[in-house]
Amino acid sequence: MAFNHLPAGVHDALDPLSVTPVTHSVPMAKNHRSDRSPTDTASRPAPGAVLDRLASGPNRASRITHTEHLPPRAGRHAVWPDRIRSEVVAAVRTAGIEHPWAHQARVAGHALDGESVVVATGTASGKSLAYLVPVLSTLLDGAEAPNGRGATALYLAPTKALAADQCRAVKELSHPLGHAVRPAVYDGDTPFEEREWIRQYATYVLTNPDMLHRGILPSHPRWSSFLKALKYVVVDECHTYRGVFGSHVAQVLRRLRRLCARYGSSPVFLLASATAAEPAVAARRLTGLPVVEVADDASPRGELVFALWEPPLTELQGEKGAPVRRTATAETADLLTDLTVQGVRTVAFVRSRRGAELISVIAQERLAEIDRSLPRRVAAYRGGYLPEERRALERALHSGDLLGLAATTALELGVDVSGLDAVVICGYPGTRASLWQQAGRAGRSGQGALAVLVARDDPLDTFLVHHPEALFDRPVESTVLDPDNPYVLAPHLCAAAEELPLAEDDLELFGPACAELLPQLEAARLLRRRTRAWHWTRRERAADLADIRGAGGRPVQIVEAGTGRLLGTVDAAAAHTTVHEGAVHLHQGRTYLVRSLDLDDSVALVEEANPPYSTVARDTTTISVLETDVEVAWGQGRLCYGSVEVTNQVVSFLRRRLLTGEVLGETKLDLPPRTLRTRAVWWTVTEDQLDEARIGPAILGGALHAAEHASIGMLPLFATCDRWDIGGVSIPLHPDTLLPTVFVYDGHPGGAGFAERAFHTARAWLTATREAIASCECDSGCPSCIQSPKCGNGNDPLHKRGAVRLLTVLLRGCGEGMPEQASGGGSEGTEGLDPGGDA
Repeated sequence: MAFNHLPAGVHDALDPLSVTPVTHSVPMAKNHRSDRSPTDTASRPAPGAVLDRLASGPNRASRITHTEHLPPRAGRHAVWPDRIRSEVVAAVRTAGIEHPWAHQARVAGHALDGESVVVATGTASGKSLAYLVPVLSTLLDGAEAPNGRGATALYLAPTKALAADQCRAVKELSHPLGHAVRPAVYDGDTPFEEREWIRQYATYVLTNPDMLHRGILPSHPRWSSFLKALKYVVVDECHTYRGVFGSHVAQVLRRLRRLCARYGSSPVFLLASATAAEPAVAARRLTGLPVVEVADDASPRGELVFALWEPPLTELQGEKGAPVRRTATAETADLLTDLTVQGVRTVAFVRSRRGAELISVIAQERLAEIDRSLPRRVAAYRGGYLPEERRALERALHSGDLLGLAATTALELGVDVSGLDAVVICGYPGTRASLWQQAGRAGRSGQGALAVLVARDDPLDTFLVHHPEALFDRPVESTVLDPDNPYVLAPHLCAAAEELPLAEDDLELFGPACAELLPQLEAARLLRRRTRAWHWTRRERAADLADIRGAGGRPVQIVEAGTGRLLGTVDAAAAHTTVHEGAVHLHQGRTYLVRSLDLDDSVALVEEANPPYSTVARDTTTISVLETDVEVAWGQGRLCYGSVEVTNQVVSFLRRRLLTGEVLGETKLDLPPRTLRTRAVWWTVTEDQLDEARIGPAILGGALHAAEHASIGMLPLFATCDRWDIGGVSIPLHPDTLLPTVFVYDGHPGGAGFAERAFHTARAWLTATREAIASCECDSGCPSCIQSPKCGNGNDPLHKRGAVRLLTVLLRGCGEGMPEQASGGGSEGTEGLDPGGDA
């Protein structure tokens, strides 16, 4: 049996609250903005009282394993720099903001001084206002220029929803300024008839990195007047640009800077980030510019009560006779129901789209039994909805028409959901930073808030709810990216050459790796050098070479069979597991069965139904060696690097009863396998080495699996990568090596350079892996050493002591001739990292 560890996409947002405990309460400063009247705010129950009500039901109190209390914090005011236009200050006061917080005023001062700056403060600390005030003031100055278009600004958000939300906020704030500020969203949903007006007349354009990469930069002559007048580039939620995705965005920003210079502008970059380790370092890597850091959060914070909640055991038994806990989905739906009945405005975060829909449906059904007016106050929110559906839900949440929302991380980013009282998190989201980002969605008006983490029935979540120190006493993860990654840089050099011939003077902007890459691109006949510049040689668009999000194909459209109505879309990579034939698909509270999936036309036909079950796909993952580039002896074992093919195939699906999770049956599927050709590092051990390590057949799979998890968690210390960009497979007897083998591979087509770095630092990398497991104080494995939040096998089997003994024997045979580099991946990859915690 192979134990697979698949890479996940880069979708976690990191916006943690400070969790430094204090021993005394502090008085709350008067909030600089409130979305509720004082009477309304005062009428809200304290978060502790809300939790007491949740725990008052039958057998409820015992489900709370820990409660963390974060006391309120006072705010510190300042004054805006005197260079801010008085009209802008007046507009801010009209919006109810009398005085800025100290960090907001500092950011504005740096921006007006022409210094790029990153503001890295907690949720709801007013980061948007910090960069908006200097931007609006500069746009107002530009509007009075006698000639030309006037000043412009560009805003980048990682999601369409955030850009649309920010556009609403800008329009509200800038309304008293008249037509001097003309904001507009420019993304894939923008009607074509509006796009020309935006190019010619908008002064504040809100978009995303994808549209900048594929739409704006390749068409820069049509944007010439905008780029010529560009004063500021705002990069919001910049901590989300990590791993390979972040590396791509870093090169997109370098292409933007190059074109701006061509048109005579040099914009200042204003970045907003969650609280993270060394945000200025990450911001410098992202932009390629010196960046000033403002991380002293001067905003007030209301009381936060954070409860860890473990669902009870049921009478059902699992496959091995072990008792089964109630599902986190059903438990979260109950909590959302109870909070809605209390009138507590709540968002329940869940990792999957199906889970968000299911929680919404269960809550609506239970609310209908209590009060027929309540079901309409609860809805689901997820990616894949049509634009008009997303906008309607966002409006309903803002207005208070919705009391409860079951949402995926599509709502985790900085969409303003002021006025929420509680957040329920269905399952650990994978990183501490993402956990605090989600918890921070509540209490955004300065009032107290409740957060509840509901554990799923797996070892990782079980460990966390019984070891709260792993969540509350450890720092958040670092933002890691590598713009010099040649696998990322190469397509962007081609895109830059198509935009403007690539001159030698441009190479410093794109980094030192250009010198080695350009001859390779010439040899591949992608670029041709003429005199002192490189030119794009193909007819197709060079921007299409760089898939910056790794979407892996066009989305699958979900169509209602009887009416032909488009319900939404699902990413191509997820189609096999979510809209296969027979799958239950939930959309806006309605249940559908997938009648057919046409992969050639990327269409799934569904029909409305009401099955008493949900469906869960089951898949298998195998890895085969295509070519071994380098192989060195490690005693009797071998360390190798080369090309591999990872094959993942959905083979069946389970039907599970909605509330209990009981398996009702399994249906086979005949779907084509999905393959990924990439680069990997792998190591083998022999029978003699297993005997030396005292590892028999009973624990071999668990020892290999545990070593695989921990090695993936440690790799960011030695390769400038994000652990979500890499995957792994461990196999007790691999058909290509004929030995027990552990593979760690790049989760991107063609490779991303991480496995190669792992090979060249293997001795230090695996030594650190062994030490991380051995030094952990747990008995049999935990998230700090061998458990993984994204394990394809549910963290089973794992054998901690076996992994330590196995790595000890492996490293004992490390030969003198193997490649070795002393240094790791730079300080950005080591600060605040939890070794092995998220392998």
